[in-house]
Amino acid sequence: MPIILFDGVCNFCNRTVNIILKYDQDAHFQFAPSQSTAGINLLQRFKLDQKASASVILIDNEKVYTKTDAVIQIANHLKGWPRLFMGLKYVPKFLRDFGYDLVAKNRYTLFGKRETCRIPDASIRHRFLE
Repeated sequence: MPIILFDGVCNFCNRTVNIILKYDQDAHFQFAPSQSTAGINLLQRFKLDQKASASVILIDNEKVYTKTDAVIQIANHLKGWPRLFMGLKYVPKFLRDFGYDLVAKNRYTLFGKRETCRIPDASIRHRFLE
């Protein structure tokens, strides 16, 4: 099952996870905060720098996608309006990743930060790796 690594203390990232959960009607994805034991283990296993945790990371069939490549791959499996993000594939990678990096760099200032990683409620806990 594909795994999405995300910044567990980032408000924007947590809202994005909520959107993915809502529109991932086939329960295609599992999730792990990059600060969790599972997240750290995956970062190490795939030799990803801790700084990579500033990016959404999708691990699917042993292949790693980051930044907008991850967004496009994730959108491909969602229903509804989030599928519009698949259109990013028509934008040159350097441009779309520039915009992504700009938001990622300022995400705490723009959207805030939690003190701790999210704790999923019982109805979705099975989708989160610890």
